Parts: sequence; structure tokens; C-alpha cells
Amino acid sequence: MKYRKFGNTAIELSAIGLGCMSMNHAYGEPDDAESVLTLEKALDLGINFWDTADIYANGANEELVAKVLKPNRQKIFLATKFGFQLNQGSSLTQFDGSPAYMKKAVEASLKRLQTDVIDLYYAHRIDPNIPVEETVGAMAELVKEGKVRYIGLSEASASSVRRAHSVHPISALQSEYSLLTRGVEEQILPVCKELNISFIPFSPLARGLVTNTLDITTLKDGDFRKSLPRFQEQHAKNNKGLTQEFAELAAAKNATAAQLALAWVLAQGDNIIPIPGTKRRKYLTENAAAVNIDVTADDLEKIESLLKKYPDTGERYGAANNKLVDKD
Repeated sequence: MKYRKFGNTAIELSAIGLGCMSMNHAYGEPDDAESVLTLEKALDLGINFWDTADIYANGANEELVAKVLKPNRQKIFLATKFGFQLNQGSSLTQFDGSPAYMKKAVEASLKRLQTDVIDLYYAHRIDPNIPVEETVGAMAELVKEGKVRYIGLSEASASSVRRAHSVHPISALQSEYSLLTRGVEEQILPVCKELNISFIPFSPLARGLVTNTLDITTLKDGDFRKSLPRFQEQHAKNNKGLTQEFAELAAAKNATAAQLALAWVLAQGDNIIPIPGTKRRKYLTENAAAVNIDVTADDLEKIESLLKKYPDTGERYGAANNKLVDKD
């Protein structure tokens, strides 16, 4: 494994982190036994940066992670998040970034994770009804109390990042970023670079789409991806052509499509640490090997040409999810 500096610190995080959400939330069927083995394998591979959230499986994801976190606490840099609440339909459409809710949320996370400190605590979104300065000010109190080491934001706009950073240093910004989702390139990546903030891409494999191994017709009811525009039939022909040709580019480099997609993300900046999610040791091992793939200028040019050839990839979110993305 290779490592990258975390924010404006001397902490070294694995260049490929581990997103734990899909172990028992949003995608497919849970397999706790395999997930635990995957977490243990992550340690063997030197993947020391793990990401969860209180809303994943309504807290059960944190409890699952805790099974391996607790006996290995000093080996793991753990991130979790707060703010989302489930509505009556079990959808993540309600968000509370208030200090009062945060204080309850952090105590619940600490209990589920069986730890006395969270290394990186994110506000899972920006609450449009509460000034970001108020949310971050309350999070800064957690740092003073020793319950949290560093503060992060998720899906925040460049202006919100600047406002938050003026209250307390923001060490990490997490947003979706992949070959198919590149909205952060204009403003977010530059502001992270300027302020020495680690940028943490979630869904760097476009929720499995760019791996060339996903058949969208097999997605089961309850799989979050079935509700996303990108995974609908009208984009299937475009995305199948794109992913097949991308896999051919990867094969020419003796890599899988997933590995080349992750290597592409890593090549966009040395402050970028993607967190692909998996519940399988097989895919974890495959993803980890992406750090050894060199993406050349010629590779980048070929990839850009391919993306232009297949532009109809579809939007990443529908209207309900887009409402919770902070915009300038």
C-alpha cells in the first residue's frame, strides 16, 4: 500500500481507503461474516482509513465495523458522519445539522463503535436551515472535549467550505467523484488544494458502473441504485459501450476496469484519497492494487476521448437526493 498525508497533518493514510456502507446498507444482501473478514483483510493490506456513518443500516454499520475496530483501534483511522435521519419510508431525505442533534448523534456513534474518540467526524450534508458556522462551531467543541480529532464536511459547496474553515480547520471534504461524476473539478478540488484539505471521493467506481461487471437488470428491489437516473434503461446502451471500451483500455495496462478507474482518481491530485466500498475480500484486494498503476498523459487523453464518445451517462442523483447537495 502507498500512503498520502491527511490534510495539514503528518498522519499517513492509505491512498485507497475503505468505504463500509455497502457491507449492510443500500446495495445487495448483507454478509456480516464476509464483511468482518474483509475488514480484517484491509488491515493485512495496509488500508488504515475506514469510512462509515451513523445512518448506514440505521447504526448497524458502525456496530459491524466495531467488531474489528475495537481490537485494532490504534491501527485504524476511522471516519463517521452524522445528520441524516430516516423518514417513514426509510429514505434519507431528512437532515439535521443542529448542535443539539449532533451532540446526541456523536454519543450514539461512540457507543456503537466502542471507542472513546472518532478520528474524523463529518457533517454528512450542509443543513440549509442552519448556518454552517453554527454546525462547525459545535463540532469544534467536540474536538476540545476530545471526542473527535478532526472535522470534515460532505457534499459541501466551495463557499460553505470556506465559511466553515474560517470557524475551525476543515481537514477533509467528502464528495462523489469518479470518471462519470466530475462536478467537483471546477471549484471544489481547487479550494481543497488551496486550504490543505484532503479530498475524499466516495463512489469512485460510479457505484460499480465503471467496473464493467455490473448488470443493471439484475439489481434487486431495495438496491439504492435502482432509483438513480444513471442506472435506468435509457442510459444502458451508452454506459455499456463506455464501460466495455474502458475495460479494454485497462486490459492493455494489465489492469481491471476498477483498478484503472481508481488510478485515474488518484492521478487527479496527491491530496485525493478515494474510498471505494466493498463487502468482499476479492474486490478489496483488487482495489488496493490500483495504487501501483501508473496513469500516463497518453492514458488520460484516451480516457477523455472515450468519455466524449459516450456522453449520455445519466445524472448521478434524482431530484430528492439533489435537494440535499449543497450548492453555491
